[in-house]
Amino acid sequence: MTNKRTDYISWEEYFMAIAQLSAKRSKDPSSQVGACIVNANKRVIGIGYNGFPIGCSDDELPWSREGEFLDTKYAYVCHAEMNAITNASNKPELEGASIYVSLFPCNECAKLIVQVGIKEVVYLSDKYNGDPVFEAARKIFKMAGVSCRQLLPEHKDISLSLAE
Repeated sequence: MTNKRTDYISWEEYFMAIAQLSAKRSKDPSSQVGACIVNANKRVIGIGYNGFPIGCSDDELPWSREGEFLDTKYAYVCHAEMNAITNASNKPELEGASIYVSLFPCNECAKLIVQVGIKEVVYLSDKYNGDPVFEAARKIFKMAGVSCRQLLPEHKDISLSLAE
């Protein structure tokens, strides 16, 4: 008798891997962030990554992190969370959904997450913890009753390979 595999990834690792794979689409040279929104039935309803708005040339806008505001990416970039929410296939399903993000959300994304009714944020990295923008996000989430937790995956690497 053949037994089932036991080394499969968890649902949470699966959704975070989708977020991480989406991040690979980002053209940002310094930060690649991905997001995956999942409804209560464990169905992916939205994915996104950080980049410039549709119709805005990646070659004409700045990718710089430093300088005058209009000469940096911050004036133009859409975050992964924003893109995942706007790409969601069924907007009513955002209510009560979970969002898996490779980086803890900023305050602007926190406001959007709360406004659409997402109730859980699962993040991989919290590298900017302590920065005021992210402290504001934590305050927003706490006040709105959105739970936040860091995923500590059992599988550290998920790769693409040809089927055998």
